[in-house]
Amino acid sequence: MIFLKLTLVPFFLFAVSMAAVRWGPSVAGWLAALPIVTGPILYLLVLEQGAVFGVGAAAAALSAIFASEAFNLAYAWTCRWYHYCIAALMGLAAWFAAATGLTNMPGTPLFALGAALLGVTLAQTFLPRTHAASKVISITRTDLLLRMAAGAVLTLAVTMLSVSLGAQWSGVLSVFPLLGLILSVSSQRAYGPDFVVRLLRGMVLGRFSFAAFCLCLIWMLPRQNVEIAFLISSAAAVCVQWASRQVAAATR
Repeated sequence: MIFLKLTLVPFFLFAVSMAAVRWGPSVAGWLAALPIVTGPILYLLVLEQGAVFGVGAAAAALSAIFASEAFNLAYAWTCRWYHYCIAALMGLAAWFAAATGLTNMPGTPLFALGAALLGVTLAQTFLPRTHAASKVISITRTDLLLRMAAGAVLTLAVTMLSVSLGAQWSGVLSVFPLLGLILSVSSQRAYGPDFVVRLLRGMVLGRFSFAAFCLCLIWMLPRQNVEIAFLISSAAAVCVQWASRQVAAATR
């Protein structure tokens, strides 16, 4: 089990980081919205705490899309005028405020879906826009190792504290904007705020696949064994992700 905690999330963070180098910020943001961090954490939570706990955590993770978009909005607007440290603090403050509010709300799938849709709508409407061209980017080995280490630390923290945190906080923390924070800070440092805006706007498009994953998991966990439930949910996420990309390409 400890091997999975130390390797699953870092592997996916490595994949998205390489995607950013290969295809640029829009595609990296789109891929980053997949449940590449949340999925492995939820899987480990179900293995350790059971399916009922997993259903509650998946519903909380779905609602936490709202908190993630609160981070994105705060970071995107702040980074246009201020240093990345201030932008990161503002983004994390917005995330924490939204996350705290969510954990005091009903933990039902219907509420979670409503919160997620509201978050996506607000982000799509109010995120700043940019017409800057995409850039060819690079990433140092040190940055890559730090990203992977941060993913392992988050996984260990959420899974080890899950009993005391409960299903709602465990689910919300599984959607902590780790990847968004890392990519935003490193992108602002290297390429400026326009690059960050392209990245964060790309994340909005990917939220639909994340929602599909969580909804499918909520439905499947009480009815199938863990592996089948996660495989089907992951397949649903990939299908929705592919469809969202096709729709986006057709409407340009």
